[in-house]
Amino acid sequence: MNLTELKQKAAQIRMDLLNMIYHAKTGHTGSSLSNTDILTALYYNIMQVDAANPKWADRDRFIASKGHAVESLYCILADKGFFPKEELATFSRFGSRLIGHPNNKVPGVEMNTGALGHGLSIAVGMAKAAKMDGRSYRVYTLMGDGEQAEGSVWEAAMAGAHYKLDNLVGIIDRNKLQISGSTEDVMGLEPLEDKWTSFGWNVVAVNGNDLGELCDALEAAKQTTGKPTLLMAYTTKGKGVSFAENVPHWHHHVPNDSELTLALQELAASLEGMK
Repeated sequence: MNLTELKQKAAQIRMDLLNMIYHAKTGHTGSSLSNTDILTALYYNIMQVDAANPKWADRDRFIASKGHAVESLYCILADKGFFPKEELATFSRFGSRLIGHPNNKVPGVEMNTGALGHGLSIAVGMAKAAKMDGRSYRVYTLMGDGEQAEGSVWEAAMAGAHYKLDNLVGIIDRNKLQISGSTEDVMGLEPLEDKWTSFGWNVVAVNGNDLGELCDALEAAKQTTGKPTLLMAYTTKGKGVSFAENVPHWHHHVPNDSELTLALQELAASLEGMK
């Protein structure tokens, strides 16, 4: 996709996830709006995946370590044909496979995730397996910034650098908010870029809501050798809905009737402005 098409796709995914959360009456709205551009860049422009063959041995792997923000992932997988889009209406209903965290019964989902701090460890294992098996696939994992307080993240970071896993890309959704407030108030993380650099990673800072920057950085990561890449993706929580942006309450707030209407109007207007 070209840049305009990617922006249009991201706006549509945001509309889809808002509708899904509204009808389910549950979800992590702000977090999913935050990571939509990152996932759009990955799934529509970077990763090699095949909805008709989701277990293809040489597919690129994506691990949603930030598993609570699953709504954008489900909407993208449905849009790409991994499962019928109509199934989104079952999100979080009894008996649905579309539960509130990634579920590997869903085609396109590699691992059950959501207990924070585990995604990078899984991704390191997958990337190491690719090296051992002589496979060309790449592994991507999306972490939350609040998740950086987990010790297991840093154990995996050491391993990724030690094994020189240049087929591994970690991405941090750095919106600086977590469920209980500012990351720097809950557990200070800075200087976060320097920490990852000191652990032996190729650290690249990007605007995580700028699809052009994201695509350029992810493409450049493919040329990096001898070390894994960490994208510090600076984002806005609640991105795309003006009254939800940078508001901690929207971490898992479900829009009411009027909020949904206003949010969809804003996103529809942004779509119209791209034509």
